[in-house]
Amino acid sequence: MARWIAAAGAFVVSLDSTVNIAFPAMAAAFQVPPEQMRWVIICYVGTYAVMSFVGGALADRLGHGRVFQAGLGLTAVGLLLAGAAPTFSWHLGGRLVQGFAAGLVYGTAPGLVTLAATPETRGRALGFLTAAIGLAFSAGPLFAGLLVEAFGWRAVFHVRVPLALAGLAWGMLAAPAAGAAVAYRLGSLGRVVRAPVLHAGLLSFIANAGIFAIWLLAPFYLVERRGLDARLGGVFFMLTPLGTTLAAPPGGWLADRVGARAPMAAGLALEAAGLFLLSRADAATSPALVALGLLAAGLGLGFFQVPNMASVMAAFPREQQGAAGGLAFLARTLGVVAGVLTLAEVFAVRRFRVGFDAAFGEAFVIAAAAVAAAALLALVPTGRPPRVEGTRRPP
Repeated sequence: MARWIAAAGAFVVSLDSTVNIAFPAMAAAFQVPPEQMRWVIICYVGTYAVMSFVGGALADRLGHGRVFQAGLGLTAVGLLLAGAAPTFSWHLGGRLVQGFAAGLVYGTAPGLVTLAATPETRGRALGFLTAAIGLAFSAGPLFAGLLVEAFGWRAVFHVRVPLALAGLAWGMLAAPAAGAAVAYRLGSLGRVVRAPVLHAGLLSFIANAGIFAIWLLAPFYLVERRGLDARLGGVFFMLTPLGTTLAAPPGGWLADRVGARAPMAAGLALEAAGLFLLSRADAATSPALVALGLLAAGLGLGFFQVPNMASVMAAFPREQQGAAGGLAFLARTLGVVAGVLTLAEVFAVRRFRVGFDAAFGEAFVIAAAAVAAAALLALVPTGRPPRVEGTRRPP
């Protein structure tokens, strides 16, 4: 039951993918240029980057279920504030509340899952969680397009309020045991500053920095450069998270059987290939090639993420699974923030000098090169983390 509740909560939070396809409409409503929409991402993701680790560590002390439920309740509050904001600044304030709440959910969900799984099925359990997150990222853009066309951009926030409250009610009624804390002991920092954990965190940082070239820039390419409406743009945009959803379960299955290194390297290589293919896109590019690039990047990320997270979780003992899950999301989201800041700046500066297509291509080339380098780095041996109680050694 715990993994279903964790997956449901993470699904609700991950429906924030509805926001991206609404960026053009939001930019027009608030009268800000496209590159300013980076702050909609940064205020949200930057906040939950920090709070995911804090929330996971708190869960080890206070109970994973309690912190998880607090995150879902605050998610409803943040969605109401962001959707009702009269100005861009007020909207960013709502996004900060959302980010605080999302960190509590993301920081506790992996621990809820791994504490209910055996060491031999940890990868598959995390694959289930990652698939739920990917499913939300997949469904979000499709439904967002319909909502924006029918009701305007505010609907992508308000429609999720009852879902967050429903997840909170389910968690409170069906998982009282999930609120229990496990015996906590010190030593999290000592486990973080070791080569295998830092190596996994760096790879996750780069992979997620690269993928956000799609999340930030693809909506403007699809809607403004290709002239697609929000509904059809959402169909294309959903291909990246759909790929992540499809690749997560087999990635977890392989991690349980052959270890993390090979699946991580293969996933990063595929993500880099998809990003490079998208760097060649312009207004005349075949829709099939655009779709292939979006799907390939998502498949690569999904194949990478579960082995990567499993390797981090396996390096921490049972009583520190909250901190481990929070650390995994911290590395992931710091990569998102770095990617958004860097790629948005590249795009903004180059767009005025060389035009949309060339600036778009340069941003994606940078992203693809970084992820390709990470694929090579994934093959570098880093030694084995020490065996901890209740875990197997990952290769």
